[in-house]
Amino acid sequence: MSSSAYQTWQIGPAHVGDRSVPVASKPGVMAHGSIDTPAMMMAEWISAMDTPAAGARSLHLASGNGLVPAVAMAVGFAPDAFDRYKANAESTRRSLAAAPGVVAGAYAVHHEVLANDLVPATSCALATIRIPTDKHGVQQAVAEAFRALAVGGVCLIAGANDEGAKPAAKLLAQVFGHARLDAQHSSCRLLVATKLAEAPVDASSISSPWLDQHRFHEVPVTVADDRIVLSTRPGVFSWEHLDEASGILGDIMRIAPGESVLDLGCGSGVLGVLAARQSRTGRVVLLDADADAVRCARRTATAAGCRNVEVRASDVTDAVADEVFDVVVSNPPFHLGKGTDLAIPRAFIEQAYARLLPGGRLYLVANRTLPYESLIDECFGEVRTAHDGRRFKVIGAVRRV
Repeated sequence: MSSSAYQTWQIGPAHVGDRSVPVASKPGVMAHGSIDTPAMMMAEWISAMDTPAAGARSLHLASGNGLVPAVAMAVGFAPDAFDRYKANAESTRRSLAAAPGVVAGAYAVHHEVLANDLVPATSCALATIRIPTDKHGVQQAVAEAFRALAVGGVCLIAGANDEGAKPAAKLLAQVFGHARLDAQHSSCRLLVATKLAEAPVDASSISSPWLDQHRFHEVPVTVADDRIVLSTRPGVFSWEHLDEASGILGDIMRIAPGESVLDLGCGSGVLGVLAARQSRTGRVVLLDADADAVRCARRTATAAGCRNVEVRASDVTDAVADEVFDVVVSNPPFHLGKGTDLAIPRAFIEQAYARLLPGGRLYLVANRTLPYESLIDECFGEVRTAHDGRRFKVIGAVRRV
């Protein structure tokens, strides 16, 4: 698959009950090329609902490709959809925009983790949660859903058993006072609860400090003999400590004074800040698809005093489509959902090549079992190995023309 294929959107019909709704997708979007069973379970439940009252709002957390909010809009809701990953948020926006007869103001899509002040308290009749992968994320999502729902509003939460569906059911019951298992198949569960009172039954179960989006976890680390304090949040890659791969790449990469650097998939910003300090005056741009990672990296760079750093939300390099750099550094993601997906690192490598000046260098760190060498060789015509360790390797190349 080429980089252009990664960037090519497709919109097709998704059939839910007796309804057909448009759903946009491309590589990098959750459930691309497949059906996400938990999302389909929620969509089927919503499709069978009676038409809601005029102006009824719905909240959708982790909206993915937009299937669930698209069905909610088809039923008659005005959806507010949220997803932390840029490609998912864009997929949701395209899905809703493609609905027949859609009018301005019928929906809102946000590249954010949580609704917070974007959705007023008690303003929604329906809330849906596609279970996130971390326990803090589930706690935050249930708290946000309860806050946004009016009394009488319904919360749906769905996910696979190995994603934490059973603990999510327990949490839902603690907050709402009950949780009904409405459906289960393909090792997935759909849980339903109705908000019966203004206050949660057990407020302590959702008293997470991470509901405050201005709260960060500060992690002091030392890389290449340079001390950096990382700002992180739950859900951001390796949020509680410096991951080993980034530490190895940070110790190996060399940035000359004045060189411009692109950090692809910056996470909380450790490699980008280290590059900015080594470059001193060179322009350094940090990119990440995760909305909270972008916020964390900005805070990390500001605390480090790096005035030559800019952090942008981006699906791979779409935020720097017309820019070129002397160096690209990356610790690319290779998981999409629970599986290994090489479409994303392939796009990282191909787009890194496109963003490098002639003579520019790529530094990439990866699990040593991943076959990135062939991907790099296809683009650059060479592969250089800077580190071959027990668990991780640092490989790269130089763009010749």
